Amino acid sequence: MRSALLAVALLVATPAVAEPAGARGFEVSGVVPAPPAEVFAAFTTPQGWKRMGVPFAAVDFRLGGTIETNYEATAHVGQADNIKNQIVAFIPGRMLALRNVQAPPTFPYPKEFAETATVFEFRPEGAHSTRLFVTGVGYGEGPAYDWLLDKFKQGDAWTLKELADSFAGKAQAPAKTAPKFTKPPQP
Repeated sequence: MRSALLAVALLVATPAVAEPAGARGFEVSGVVPAPPAEVFAAFTTPQGWKRMGVPFAAVDFRLGGTIETNYEATAHVGQADNIKNQIVAFIPGRMLALRNVQAPPTFPYPKEFAETATVFEFRPEGAHSTRLFVTGVGYGEGPAYDWLLDKFKQGDAWTLKELADSFAGKAQAPAKTAPKFTKPPQP
């Protein structure tokens, strides 16, 4: 029964908050039914990223290294429509900070997205689980940032659920269920 309860990712989202320099951010969190070291390890390998609903991943896990992903299983390293994030900082088993350095050509607002960062915090929750916090920072003012803030709050919650489900032994959803990032119609 305990494992069944832990298998459900309790997602918590906070409203956008103001940062000291006036930028905005968000935080979502969820419980993953595995210890922090195991959850952190999922972020360091291609197989781990696949647990998060990403069919293609290439990982160079080191300070300044990159994590390159794509929602198409047939993608390859260096492909123009891959998502490439640079590893800005990490503390093994506790924290990982990423910044986007390549968005797909069709991605709305790549310049603004590159000005943001995502921080993952891995905290023990009970004896065998992790509360994973995903915090987006650096979101400025205006329609582009409003759109990015909304989409990444939703997208990061989706990723947390995929990760929690994979550790709970639930079948992975097909990649086509991933959040879509299409630019909103212009007024």
